[in-house]
Parts: sequence; C-alpha cells; structure tokens
Amino acid sequence: MTVKEASIDKESKGLSFFEKYLSVWVVLSIVAGITLGKVAPGVSKYLDGLAIYVGEAPVVSIPIAICLFFMMYPIMVKIDFGEVLMAGKNVKPVGLTLFVNWAIKPFTMYAISIFFLGTVFYNFIGPEAVDYVKMPLGLNLPVGATRGVGKVVLVNGLKVLEVPLWRSYLAGCILLGIAPCTAMVLVWGFLARGNDGHTLVMVAINSLTMLFLFGPLGGFLLGVGRLPVPWQALVLSIGIYVALPLVAGYTSRKLIIRARGEAWFKEKFLHVLTPITITALLLTLVLLFSFKGDVIVSNPLTILWIAIPLFIQTNLIFWLAYGLARLMNLNYADAAPSAMIGASNHFEVAIATSTLLFGLSSGAALATVVGVLIEVPVMLMLVKICLKTDHWFS
Repeated sequence: MTVKEASIDKESKGLSFFEKYLSVWVVLSIVAGITLGKVAPGVSKYLDGLAIYVGEAPVVSIPIAICLFFMMYPIMVKIDFGEVLMAGKNVKPVGLTLFVNWAIKPFTMYAISIFFLGTVFYNFIGPEAVDYVKMPLGLNLPVGATRGVGKVVLVNGLKVLEVPLWRSYLAGCILLGIAPCTAMVLVWGFLARGNDGHTLVMVAINSLTMLFLFGPLGGFLLGVGRLPVPWQALVLSIGIYVALPLVAGYTSRKLIIRARGEAWFKEKFLHVLTPITITALLLTLVLLFSFKGDVIVSNPLTILWIAIPLFIQTNLIFWLAYGLARLMNLNYADAAPSAMIGASNHFEVAIATSTLLFGLSSGAALATVVGVLIEVPVMLMLVKICLKTDHWFS
C-alpha cells in the first residue's frame, strides 16, 4: 500500500463491521472455546495433537500455524516496502517511533507486569499455582531437573516444565511488549486523522525490525524473568510467523500487480482478504480457550489480573510518545500515529510465539489473548483523546 493509495482509498481503512465489534467477537470466541473444552474435550486435544514433532516433543501445532499464517499474510501483502526509502524525509517522527517501540516499551512492559503479577496480584493468582509449558526446543533434561524457575515433570507421558503460573502470565506480557503493531494501527492512525504515509512507513519498518530485535529482546527479558529461554524456538517463531508471511506477502503482491494491475489488486484482491485476518484470529482463540476453560471458570478474575498491567502499559506508552512528540514540535498528523504505533500491540505475533514457545494451553498464551480482548476499546479511547487534543500541536 502506497501513500497515494492511502489518500485515494481512506474510507476503506475505517473500522469494518468485524473490526468495530472485535471485542464482542473475542468474547464470543472465548465462550465458544470454553464450551468446546467442556462439551468435547477430545476434539481440542486431537487438534492440538496435530503437530510437527522433534523427537517426542510437539514443536509446531499445525492448526495454529495455519490460522496464524492467515492472520499475518493479509497484513503483509498490503505493505509496499518501497515506502521505507521515503522514511528519511521524516527523521524525527520515525526516530521517535523506533525509540519508544524498541528502547522503552519492552522494558516498561516487563517492569509493570512483574510489579502487578509478581507483587500486587501474587496472592490472588496463587503462590502455589503452577503452569505446565513446553520444554525448550532441542532440550532433553531428565525428570526432576530445573531450568530457570521451571522443573521438569511428566504430564500425560510427556516431559514439560512446571513453572509458577504468574511467571507464565509474565511471559505472555513480555511477548506483547516486544511486538509493536503493524496491522490495526493503520485503522487507529486513520481514525485519529494522522499522517497515512508515516503510519505506512512505520508498519514496514517495524515489520523489518522485528526480524532482528524480536528474538534477542524476547530472550533477554524472558531470561531476566527467570523463565526458560527457548532460543531455537524463538528463531523458528520469527521464521514461521514473521519472515514467511512477509516474504509471501511481498512476492505475491509483486506478482499479482504485475499480472492484474494495481487497481484490481486494491479493489478486488484486498477486499477479499479483509475479513480473513480476524476470522483466523477468532478461530485461534476458540482453540486457545478450549484448553484454558477450566482456569477461567475456576478463577474468572484471571482476565482482570492480566488486563490491568496491560491497560496501564498501553496508556503509559501512548502518553510518553504523545508528550515527546509535542516536545519535539511534531505536527499533529505525525504525533498521533507515532503514539498509536507505540501503544498498540502486534497481538497476532505474540499469540503465535507464545503457543510455539510455551504451548497452546499455557498461561503465556492466555495473557496474549487478553491483549486482544482489551485492544479495541482501549485504542478507541486513545483515538478520541487524540482528536480532542489536536490543538496542542497547532
């Protein structure tokens, strides 16, 4: 998608029916997943068993991998990476966005999450509550061995790591913090009447930057949190859930435009793809919650304990970027999307990575899903704040 496309077809970037009520669809998917887990537990277990194995350990869930590819591909195919070359014309807003996204946001997410989950809500979550997560890829430890705060145990005949439940939630929050948004932020920037060109440039730059920083930052912060650091699985996750759809999107965009023309690509092909990302997301959530139903039903406040630090983090990053934009004398059209990109999370990649690293039924995967649940209402609130404060930048 070029700047020219954005200006010609801005109306299509408003909230669609699916996007406007995303929180409703998420809740319905949660209910459907919990119901599936209760009524037909064998179905969800069978689907989770459809995996690529390394030795005896399931590494990549095939149903989840398919769903997550279709989440990411429609996002990547919209991006014209030629726009990256134009970024030099707007050094200050691009620099601000990169600084907030990669030098600030991952560390504030870690600090806020460990404070609330490991201190404020520690007793509510349960000091003795544990979670069972995947063994790190390529690691074969004996039962009883330790890895970070994890202990190797046998569950249903498979070796897994037993970790404190609150630290599993922390892992999910960390993965959200290192995944800046490259999808819904196009909508938030449009609704806030921001600079479409800047938003599109940052979508492209963040997609490329994730290839290099997502793994190192994730491994470092998980290690600081005394969680197992599955480096091989992190690299595999980047390859499957970022690089593969990125290459597929870039290649197919070039081929389709060459064969059918840019007008057909915009008006026909992209129109068909519009609901695919959200549909794939909702199917993934049904699978995730078919495993986590018992946890939610037994402790419904779990969602709240995770949502509070995520809400605070989102607002903190927004106001930090928005305030810095004002100090840097940016105009409103650049300031609004800069703040939106930092505040919003790439929950598709976070969900994908958490399921690959820790498992479909892990607390980490649940935490990333909570990120989806609060994304739309919180970001719509921030859009309204932007629109009411645009005079600050005049």
